[in-house]
Amino acid sequence: MKDRKDPDALAASEGARRATGDAARASRAPERGRFTSKRKMEAVLRVLRGEDLDNVSREIGVTAGRLATWREDFLDGGQASLKSRRRDARDDEVDRLKRMVGELTMDNELLVERCRRQGVSRPLPRRRRKP
Repeated sequence: MKDRKDPDALAASEGARRATGDAARASRAPERGRFTSKRKMEAVLRVLRGEDLDNVSREIGVTAGRLATWREDFLDGGQASLKSRRRDARDDEVDRLKRMVGELTMDNELLVERCRRQGVSRPLPRRRRKP
């Protein structure tokens, strides 16, 4: 019976692991758990640079479908950022006017509700036409 601390036995078992590829698999074991955005991006960039999607997915331990979804999301996000334009003074003016319209709409709705509670059908009387 061989002793577990026997250096010859350790060397033989190490050689057997290398021959079967277990050592290579152990050093490149799939990463489990949650993936940070940085890890996802690195995997997607590898695929976009030409590495085989199946090989990358096996190596990092996710399905090829999930990796393909990450790739599509990554490309969609990049495309959306290229479509956007920089904000300028017009955008600030549009935002100010939208706020003003919202405030006026709210004031109008409150006035209509107050008139309804008082039994008045319209907040202001109808104007007579000029002859």
